[in-house]
Amino acid sequence: MDCRVTALEKLWLTEAIHWRETHAGPLEDSEAVRLARRQGGTLGERLQYRAHLLAERDGLLLALRRWRQGAQLALGLLLLLALASGVGMALAALGDGSRPVNVFWALGSLLGLNLLMLAGWCASAVASRHGAALGRLWLWLSARLARDAQAAHLAPALWLLLQRHHLARWLLGSAAHGLWLLSALSTLATLLLMLATRRYGFVWETTLLGSDTFVSLTHALGALPAALGFNVPDSDAIRASGDAALASARQPWASWLLGVLVCYGVLPRAVLALLCWYNWRRGRARLLAAPGHSASEALRERLMPSSERLGVTDPAPRFTLGEAARHTEPSNSDAVLAGIELDDQRPWPPPLPAGTHDAGVVDDHASRQHLLETLTAQPPARLLLACDPQRSADRGTLALLAELSRCAGATRVWLLPKAAQGTAPDPQRLADWQAALDRLGLPHGTEPELPTRWLEGRNE
Repeated sequence: MDCRVTALEKLWLTEAIHWRETHAGPLEDSEAVRLARRQGGTLGERLQYRAHLLAERDGLLLALRRWRQGAQLALGLLLLLALASGVGMALAALGDGSRPVNVFWALGSLLGLNLLMLAGWCASAVASRHGAALGRLWLWLSARLARDAQAAHLAPALWLLLQRHHLARWLLGSAAHGLWLLSALSTLATLLLMLATRRYGFVWETTLLGSDTFVSLTHALGALPAALGFNVPDSDAIRASGDAALASARQPWASWLLGVLVCYGVLPRAVLALLCWYNWRRGRARLLAAPGHSASEALRERLMPSSERLGVTDPAPRFTLGEAARHTEPSNSDAVLAGIELDDQRPWPPPLPAGTHDAGVVDDHASRQHLLETLTAQPPARLLLACDPQRSADRGTLALLAELSRCAGATRVWLLPKAAQGTAPDPQRLADWQAALDRLGLPHGTEPELPTRWLEGRNE
């Protein structure tokens, strides 16, 4: 498998393939199932291997990489938005210093939206809903920025996978609280810079409430910051600030404002971000340790047939072949010759050199499956496929050639120079065959005799 695909993404691809098959019908997966059975492992590993092969074949793996790039770009945009919003809230709260700052209006500007969204998240968590708006926005932007039609299969599959294992709230919560934390830290840094470089006066204003109300509220909000070492204005300074901005109260008010922002804006988001991240990592570890899937039972018999044997219990095949060339180099120099849809009037097989084995003629579904199963289980070093260029190079034949070529270390197509009746092939059909094989990337030739040198490996 592609080393750039993480364990979680393998599960995600498995879910995406299942979602696609549920809504659009089963995919043609005979080759993927064969290779997954040859790969071995548990049912979950075979299921993931099958999904990876299908995703690679159908472009879903490329779509996942693009989705991943889109997710990184979307996260970058949201991070920039969080930084900019934090700076904007600090500027809106303090202004340019030409007028006294109403401390409670400033506090509302700094914490109001943050606390409102935090309350919404807590309510959705209690109700077992997934209401992290920023997290949902991140997933939505990721799908849009991927710019791949296949990504439409990925977003619902990811959502179903996360919901099934109760991980959606923790992933989205980590993203949401992390972004709000960044915004609060940006606000705090901007406030520190502004308070350090400008002179601000602080007042409170009211028409209905008395000064004692503001004294109580200021002390109540400042209790936790005071415990952390922040200054809190005394009662006399608070009462006096209702009439005019006092020079002597500037520093206590500034310290109180910073302390309230840290205690009620920064710390809650930091704690919740860490909590969500911890639960996400723990839940993901459980998911990877036991990756059950609803599609596993339907595919169990095909991926792990009950007739499958452990160990060597059957007679050895007619020829011993190396490992699959798709994955590893073959371990010996054996070669195989197979005829593809040849006329039964043609003498077959031709005389074969030592070390070359005749796999017969593939002319129906049963012989095709038998050859594919044999070569997948024990791939040869070289595979020579003989074709009659008098026949049309239809898509079915070309697909078979491509599939067989993935079961050998090296594959060559031998376009027979004469038909069974001894006539030369039609030049136009021969040209069509050669063009089609060039598109497949399969080496080919029209030697008058069996390409013995190639079968023996003497021209490599």
